[in-house]
Amino acid sequence: MFRMPASTAGVRVFAAHAAAVAPHPARYAHTPAALTCPFGVTSHAMSTTLLRAGRVICPDSGIDGTGDVLLVGGRVAAVSMKAGELSAAGAEVVDCHGLMVCPGLIDPHVHLREPGGEHKETIATGTAAAIAGGFTSVCCMPNTTPCLDSGPLVEFVRLRAREANLARVFVAGAATVGRAGEQLAPMAAMKQAGAVAFTDDGDGIANAQMMLRVLQMAKVVGCAFMQHCQEPTLTHGAAMNAGSLQVKLGLGAWPAIAEELMLERDVMLNRAVGARYHAQHVSAAGSTEILRRARAAGQPVSGEASPHHLLLTDAACDDYNTQAKMNPPLRTAADVQALRAAVADGTIDVLATDHAPHTEAEKARDFAQASFGIIGLEHALPLYVEALVTSGAIGWPRLIALMTIQPSKLLGLDASGLGTLRVGAPADVTVIDPAARWTVDLAASVSKSRNSPFHGRNLTGRAVHVFVDGVSRQGSLATISRP
Repeated sequence: MFRMPASTAGVRVFAAHAAAVAPHPARYAHTPAALTCPFGVTSHAMSTTLLRAGRVICPDSGIDGTGDVLLVGGRVAAVSMKAGELSAAGAEVVDCHGLMVCPGLIDPHVHLREPGGEHKETIATGTAAAIAGGFTSVCCMPNTTPCLDSGPLVEFVRLRAREANLARVFVAGAATVGRAGEQLAPMAAMKQAGAVAFTDDGDGIANAQMMLRVLQMAKVVGCAFMQHCQEPTLTHGAAMNAGSLQVKLGLGAWPAIAEELMLERDVMLNRAVGARYHAQHVSAAGSTEILRRARAAGQPVSGEASPHHLLLTDAACDDYNTQAKMNPPLRTAADVQALRAAVADGTIDVLATDHAPHTEAEKARDFAQASFGIIGLEHALPLYVEALVTSGAIGWPRLIALMTIQPSKLLGLDASGLGTLRVGAPADVTVIDPAARWTVDLAASVSKSRNSPFHGRNLTGRAVHVFVDGVSRQGSLATISRP
């Protein structure tokens, strides 16, 4: 049992220990299978940890101040905004002076490549990379081989994640069979197996009639549909953003309207449906305007931004640098500024890495044939800090919200307590050193792949402690070299 101070002012206590202060005694009573049999973690019910005297930031509960957080038996047992007033017999005490204590980071858009792409990444190596970057939960995309378009394949990912026993892994099931855009996938069966969202990521659903059916079914099953906005007839043979550099390099043009056109169509289709709609990896200024108008009209739509689109422009593709080849492509400085502004005003309310591992050979091809994508999990947090906090666009509390409670709500995980430090929630916690300075060294990457244009970049901020289900996963961080 943990000891309470004489005065409980500023303290929130887990009901199992002190019934006097119990703001949400049954808040997380109805927990889905993904948490009762966690995707990626084995419970350690007796672990007790006291995170002492850190800057506790929990946007979901409005907390931002110096205090303590007590983790008992895989749950948040107490939060005190009076540092040093909590204690627990036998607890491991972590000194968090100068550090930030926040809900475990959640990435709603990663590619773990398993099954079928284990030469690029596995669920084990991908979740190790997640832990190294401070992420306690990730949502994997269905563009694997075979595609994650059935209940048994969702279950396969669940089992492999439990074997890895690192970060929680949730599944976005394919919306159409084989991601071919022609036949509706068994979305209800996949949800029953544990899928938390649906997408054909890697491709947009081009057929409007099929898109309408997907939205209708997403509404029925109560899950978000996440769209890869790309009109295929405008991007055939495309390799980079349409513009003067693209002309100079003689590469296929990828115009911003290819993204904007599909997004606009989907918003129009969804007006009569009202499904939870989410635009993935937004890259174009025009897309932010479409989202802004839709949200102002009351539509349940949202969008996400990735680190590379918030920091880099298509100039990074000069000299045929395949490490900067992305899907959607890097665009202009004006697009970067529009994305930051959209994050600042709430139009974009989720951050997602689009972690996309590829082999060295796949990136060593000529630019037109090289694979699209970048690894992102290990470096995302400080890159977001650089793009959004250091630039003055937003502050730390807003950044934490974009990486915790907002993706949790997108995926429907908030009902289970993920993305918050509210008492009784699962003890998924990330501790951040906001002043840590380090340099990206891809040779020391935990991910199985090394594809990134950020090698050698100097960063500030990193996760130093990561707890999943109340258990420290810090051992994974020790594998990363520290400058």
